[in-house]
Amino acid sequence: MDGIIIRDNGICGGEPVFVGTRVTLRTILASLAEGATVGDILSDFPSLTEEHLWAAIRFAAASAEEDLPVQQVPTFFHENQA
Repeated sequence: MDGIIIRDNGICGGEPVFVGTRVTLRTILASLAEGATVGDILSDFPSLTEEHLWAAIRFAAASAEEDLPVQQVPTFFHENQA
């Protein structure tokens, strides 16, 4: 998981956390989704760095890529002619 995010059953019940912290990936993604800025998050969680936040975004993007089907892009479209 990027080497920055780990799962360990002995830490936060096995929920993904940032190495060396008890800050969960879920917490950071929720903060980002609610509109927190990088500065807000780093202020709230001083054990994190900007690289941790980028790792969270990469993790979310990779997860979305696995979970969401890729839409077929039509090669042409038909306009209604009135």
